[in-house]
Amino acid sequence: MSVTIEETADLATCLALRHLVFVAEQGVPVEEEADEHDPAATHFLARDGAAPVGTARVVYLGEVAKIGRVSVLPGYRGRGVGAALIEAALAHARGRGAPLARLGAQVQAIGFYERLGFTVASAPYDDAGIAHVDMERAP
Repeated sequence: MSVTIEETADLATCLALRHLVFVAEQGVPVEEEADEHDPAATHFLARDGAAPVGTARVVYLGEVAKIGRVSVLPGYRGRGVGAALIEAALAHARGRGAPLARLGAQVQAIGFYERLGFTVASAPYDDAGIAHVDMERAP
């Protein structure tokens, strides 16, 4: 496996990956997956050779870098792809001078984000039928 992470303008590929993970696998309603932030967001794409295997985005809300829509195909989970996507997003936020990175983590992924230096910053809440918490760290 030789996965690369790059900033991308290929929104269609990112949306297709997100659809596979969030809509087909996790049951997120299709109308809730894409949103008004996608056109202005900075998107990242993980590829194994030419094959897209994961994606994430960063939306800047004031001084906060909101990392979201982190999705990795099942066969690539647990292999460092998600962490590499988060690191790319954090590096982008640092480059923009954002003092804070925030994300909405699915509750079962809290440990993953804690290992990347994030701390829980909210009580659990429902997002698209899945329990989430907000997590934060300096980029």
